[in-house]
Amino acid sequence: MKDVAGAAGVSVTTVSHVLNEVPGKRISSETRDRVRAAAERLGYRPNTVARGLRLRRSHTLALVSDEIATTPYAGRMILGAQEAASKQGWLLMLVNTSNDPALEEREIQSLLQRQVDGFVYATMYHRIVDVPSLLADSPTVLLDARSSSDGSVSSVVPDEVSGGRAAVEELLSAGHRRVGFLTNVDDIPATHGRLQGYRQALAAAGVGFDEQLVVAETPDTQGGQRAARQLLLAPGRPTALFCFNDRMAMGAYHAAAELGVRIPQDLSVVGFDNQDLIADGVRPGLTTVALPHYEMGVWAVQQLLQEIDMAAPVTPSHQSLPCPIVRRSSVGPPGRI
Repeated sequence: MKDVAGAAGVSVTTVSHVLNEVPGKRISSETRDRVRAAAERLGYRPNTVARGLRLRRSHTLALVSDEIATTPYAGRMILGAQEAASKQGWLLMLVNTSNDPALEEREIQSLLQRQVDGFVYATMYHRIVDVPSLLADSPTVLLDARSSSDGSVSSVVPDEVSGGRAAVEELLSAGHRRVGFLTNVDDIPATHGRLQGYRQALAAAGVGFDEQLVVAETPDTQGGQRAARQLLLAPGRPTALFCFNDRMAMGAYHAAAELGVRIPQDLSVVGFDNQDLIADGVRPGLTTVALPHYEMGVWAVQQLLQEIDMAAPVTPSHQSLPCPIVRRSSVGPPGRI
């Protein structure tokens, strides 16, 4: 900064005011331009460590996740969080714990020692979590998760209910009235929310709920194939299937092919998650519901930065983001199965 001051012919204080854009200082535009030109010519970069000590901030956030960083599936959460932080001039550090509690504790301790200003605590899929006690004194926002305690930590999750409802409405609007649901055996929020959306859509259309059309299986291709085969071989089989996720939908495609059932001529299928490798990879392309991964990452960082800037205690915010339909070619009018 002394070098910049000497090159521009001004005091170090003036350089500091110009480069830090301190408001209310009577410095002419000509002087400001001269200081900035000198800084540019000399390759001046602010000392972020010194600035952090002065402001008592590192301008660094940490995203602690279970396994998001090691899979392409939910990586857009990281992208959304990173871009939101970068736009505000903040750095986002990423730590992957591989669902190892001991590793998670060590990594959080290390981040705290490095004086990160706040944490995004993220999970691979929407679930209820116990927020680590180490984060109790740090601004924290949950990403794709909700707290199991008193809701005192802000959170953002997908709107599973409206997503399930949108999927079934897509099938109902095509004329289907016997809609099967290949659901998940796991006791997680997505399982309950998507079933609730399924039932809501049927009720709104005046279609009675038939528990025989709902089959719970493992949420993978094999589980989807078993569940779809069970429904397609049963009397009064459905003309359409709503699948808990795209992997189960792929299993439904396998079952349909095995039984000589054409999609969408004989059977319509809608998935959930919009996993590109599956939804774009199967033929016909799979109509599905997209999870708002990128948007959740953006919201989590924006909320965290607001909470860091608040001088007073923060009222937690809990956000559910919409899950839009992505239409491809797997839905048609009811066939003659």
